[in-house]
Amino acid sequence: MILNVKNLSHGFGDRAIFSNVSFRLLKGEHIGLIGANGEGKSTFMNIITGKLMPDEGTVEWAKNVRTGYLDQHTVLEPGMTIRDVLKSAYSYLFNMEERMNEICQQMGDAGEDEMTAMLDELGTIQEMLTQHDFYNIDAKVDEIARAFDLDALGLDRDVEDLSGGQRTKILLAKLLLEKPDILLLDEPTNYLDENHIQWLKRYLNDYENAFILISHDIPFLNSVVNLIYHMENQSLERYVGDYDHFLEVYAVKKAQLEAAYNRQQQEISELKDFVARNKSRVATRNMAMSRQKKLDKMEKIQLVREKPKPEFHFKESRASGKMIFETTDLVIGYDAPLSHPINVRMERGEKIALTGANGIGKTTLLKSILGLIPPLSGRVSLGDYLYKGYFEQEVRSDNKTTCIEEIWDAFPSWTQYEVRSALAKCGLTTQHIESLVRVLSGGEQAKVRLCKILNTETNVLLLDEPTNHLDVDAKDELKRALKAYGGSILLICHEPEFYEDIVTDVWDCRQWATRI
Repeated sequence: MILNVKNLSHGFGDRAIFSNVSFRLLKGEHIGLIGANGEGKSTFMNIITGKLMPDEGTVEWAKNVRTGYLDQHTVLEPGMTIRDVLKSAYSYLFNMEERMNEICQQMGDAGEDEMTAMLDELGTIQEMLTQHDFYNIDAKVDEIARAFDLDALGLDRDVEDLSGGQRTKILLAKLLLEKPDILLLDEPTNYLDENHIQWLKRYLNDYENAFILISHDIPFLNSVVNLIYHMENQSLERYVGDYDHFLEVYAVKKAQLEAAYNRQQQEISELKDFVARNKSRVATRNMAMSRQKKLDKMEKIQLVREKPKPEFHFKESRASGKMIFETTDLVIGYDAPLSHPINVRMERGEKIALTGANGIGKTTLLKSILGLIPPLSGRVSLGDYLYKGYFEQEVRSDNKTTCIEEIWDAFPSWTQYEVRSALAKCGLTTQHIESLVRVLSGGEQAKVRLCKILNTETNVLLLDEPTNHLDVDAKDELKRALKAYGGSILLICHEPEFYEDIVTDVWDCRQWATRI
């Protein structure tokens, strides 16, 4: 057994996340950890990696197991280059080298016994460095950089300049260089383009060791896992097979539980009725007491508390003019051009998906159209009567407002009831609504941001990776709402199964990108 979690309980304030949860990880198991937004999947990962201490319970790893954790909230330090991050996979070897240099400096003042001990330690370190191919680290870093197309970005580039997808690729590459015994992946496909999702799929299918994967990308999940752990209502249930098989078994279990609950409720009703009618009659009092004892001892079946399902309805404003926007020889970028001159036009009623690899400028194009980034050359002409709704891919992490304050800032004339009602419609519970935005899961934060756009009258939506972090129910509801939306849509998304039924056209950004 690689990992054994026993009787785990944890919560934040008065909000319980887990109650007496147990979990085990065996060699070669490829586990999908699933559940709705806010059920505690990332919290569970933080507990088993030691980032969080549980309120109760134990987490036991097998001896000498090295874990590699790709966290959806990992922050790369500004000032580090791509090469620095990749080389940090070998930090334990660099620490050994440092110790080796320290010993060499101390040798001049050492006595005979000390010298013998130092030479022994030096020999051990030298053997470890050779064994782990320490002197070929640069070659290994270059090799993985080529596999992830990071060499095209320039390995001496500051990580602060990179897009969310590029940062995710770097963290994945670093993880694979570390060659851990266990992979822990929290939504690895967020921000990855289709090519690298396929690459990761092949890698995980060939992966001999165990891994735990959190993902709301169902086709991806189905293609790589052989076990599902479902997190719901503070508990964790194990299912053998992929996600589709889990759904079948879960539906059967739910139907059986509901049938047993209904039978028990009928029996309880009959027993209570008998007791009420017979407890005061001498002849039948003993029978009534016997029934009452049965009632008291009965273990009541509890149905799973239904989670609030999100309801998305975009408010629509008056119709826009015929043209939404048109670009004339538009060159986008920051210090250097990300595109050749772009000449495109979008008209009222069109729903367009922007596709292409990470870092080629999809987000930059969206921001240039909105006027948030000035073009390097050329221009963007916007149409008349545009009422825009913009969903940003990345938001600042220093937000100190609660969900209620966040929505009230956007709609100051609303009553508290209206604010709470709007957030509840997005699938957030009372506890979420009263929490600080920054303590919510990625999916819950996305629902708060969607809440603002849903309640603003718009006729054009510009959406940058809106499905990232959203659970299955929210993703399905968003898809339905976008199909029903009468305005125009410009959408960046890496999930064809999400956008194919929505859009009228797909623009492949590779056709004008300078980096492919």
